[in-house]
Amino acid sequence: MEEMLRADNITFSYTDDRHRAVDGLSLRVKRGEYVAVLGANGCGKSTLAKHFNAILLPQAGTVYVEDMSTADEDKLFDIRQKVGMVFQNPDNQIVATVVEEDVAFALENLGVPPAEMRARVDEAMQMAGIYKYREKGPHKLSGGQKQRVAIAGVIAMRPDCLVLDEATAMLDPIGREKVMRTVHRLNDDYGITVVQITHYMEEAATADRVVVMSAGRVVMEGTPKEVFRNVEELRALHLDVPQAAELCHALTAAGCPMADDIIDVEECAAALYELLTGKKAPGAAQEKAEEVSACPQS
Repeated sequence: MEEMLRADNITFSYTDDRHRAVDGLSLRVKRGEYVAVLGANGCGKSTLAKHFNAILLPQAGTVYVEDMSTADEDKLFDIRQKVGMVFQNPDNQIVATVVEEDVAFALENLGVPPAEMRARVDEAMQMAGIYKYREKGPHKLSGGQKQRVAIAGVIAMRPDCLVLDEATAMLDPIGREKVMRTVHRLNDDYGITVVQITHYMEEAATADRVVVMSAGRVVMEGTPKEVFRNVEELRALHLDVPQAAELCHALTAAGCPMADDIIDVEECAAALYELLTGKKAPGAAQEKAEEVSACPQS
């Protein structure tokens, strides 16, 4: 699969070289991949995110966006069209008094022809699930709706990659769920690469790959199941795990052995049913039967 983003041994300091926000970090993100980046406050994850569309430039090493170096000033416009950023506070990204005008703002600045702009704005609002609010003032929307307006403004630029820097941190659970549903639809249905910086483990559990950072470096990575089975290691990094994984880990420690790769509620419920009854959960049994019937017979 083609690489979307590549960081090669990058280093960045805000103050002096002894306090590196990013310290010799290397990371690859494939086109169409959904990557969640975790880490305690101050680990460098937001600094890394800002390197992916050249808001920051590495002081050592190189960042590539589809083989374009972010240090190449001639490629800056192309890079920022390829990689769109959505930040924590949507109010900092909303500039207009009407939703559809806000989504169109960047396109107007780029001189996109009116007919094309209209089509791209409508498409972006529909993709982000805020088309019905197009004539409303952003100040009348909920936090989750505002964040989807900010996402639509980025989508209208037609980026290949969406970088979310704590984009759900200020939202209530319902707002977070709606924004995450939108982001997953953009990834699943439209093939947009997603890099999500988050503190919410349940969000990270739905990614293709999880990257864990500490002291400016990648210290763990793998599928969500591979990463979240390391409960004690994650706790040592001042991180939580999904509640389902936490419960299974506690039960195992109490003498009720549970699988160490359970990360979602449905899996946990099925495992508890089997533990208590000695039988497969009805849904799990049906799924298993379907898997067996789908296997080629020897």
